Amino acid sequence: MSRYLFVVPPLVGHINPTLAVGAELARQGHDIAWAGDARFIHALGGSGLDIYDCVTMSLEDRGDLVGPAALKFLWEHFFIPLARAMAPDVTAAIEHFRPDVIIADQQALAGSLVADREGITWIPSATTSTELTDPLGSMPKVKDWVLGLLDELRDEIGAPATGHDPRFSPHGILAFTAPELSGTPAIAAERCWMVGPALADDGASAARSDFPWDFLDNDQRNILVSMGTVNGATGAAFLRKAAAAIGARPDRYRAVLVDPDGVIEDPPSNILIRKFVPQRALLPAMDAVICHAGHNTVCESLWNGLPLVTAPVRDDQPVVAQQVADAGAGVRLRFRRATEQHIAEALEAVLDPATGHQAAAARIGKSFREAGGAGRAADILAGLG
Repeated sequence: MSRYLFVVPPLVGHINPTLAVGAELARQGHDIAWAGDARFIHALGGSGLDIYDCVTMSLEDRGDLVGPAALKFLWEHFFIPLARAMAPDVTAAIEHFRPDVIIADQQALAGSLVADREGITWIPSATTSTELTDPLGSMPKVKDWVLGLLDELRDEIGAPATGHDPRFSPHGILAFTAPELSGTPAIAAERCWMVGPALADDGASAARSDFPWDFLDNDQRNILVSMGTVNGATGAAFLRKAAAAIGARPDRYRAVLVDPDGVIEDPPSNILIRKFVPQRALLPAMDAVICHAGHNTVCESLWNGLPLVTAPVRDDQPVVAQQVADAGAGVRLRFRRATEQHIAEALEAVLDPATGHQAAAARIGKSFREAGGAGRAADILAGLG
């Protein structure tokens, strides 16, 4: 049996897939551990996990930054300093745990860099397909700037002689998507295992939830509206417009709107406002999802065959939103310019069987389940140990 170390950033959507894969590896008899922010990992996976706590940092509020400015902020204020902060603790975890294979999230660069330095087999965990699409290919100056940052970081905490990009391993890449949504990878396609979403069992969390399930016992179409957990007040205006669009049609829609910052006041009677929801348990009761095109929400929605209305804000969201639209599984709106009418029309479109959005979402969901998920990922990793 082998030893596997997952290195993860303090981001829920990046930790969750590793919990499912780690559980499968443990069932096969392997030794599993995590390196990351113990508070996040314990909160999501329980107290029984072997965790090496790392100094991490939070993603700062970026206000209204979008496009290249948001990307620059993300690299300079999160990815690079996070790698520097985590590197000493990741090194200590490796020295103590002695892993045979390290699975490092593409946004937890310390995992790949330290593994490369120590000569340990390492596989990036791609919890979003964006990096595989070569998103900066049309912006050569920005791409060169990012590669320059990675060169400096490799010189500082990695193995300069290898020249390896820490986002792409010569041993392969584990991607939690499928070609039916993401298409063929533009980068490292020959080394990419696309296993579909790896969804951990969340039955226990759903059972503990105080969610008022009776709200969904109705004849209307049920809609989930969520702009994610890292967009903060930036998504407030869009949430208000979505609430108005749905509230104007009480005979047709009933919605659960996720509002962690309390931006919706006096909601219409057909809208339930919650700071947090048991999303995995909630989605099977939904008919459609309005969201920011976060990869986690998109994949969980499509897993359930739900068409989407997306309004991407920044980071990987525009890429994922376009993948949804190109696959026929939803309608993409412009986040800043979408009006109440645009949202209402998009919602009508994705719920109309004649448009094909529902059929496309069901097709992608089927492909996700056939891709193998956590079980296939565990088998792939077991072959490397």
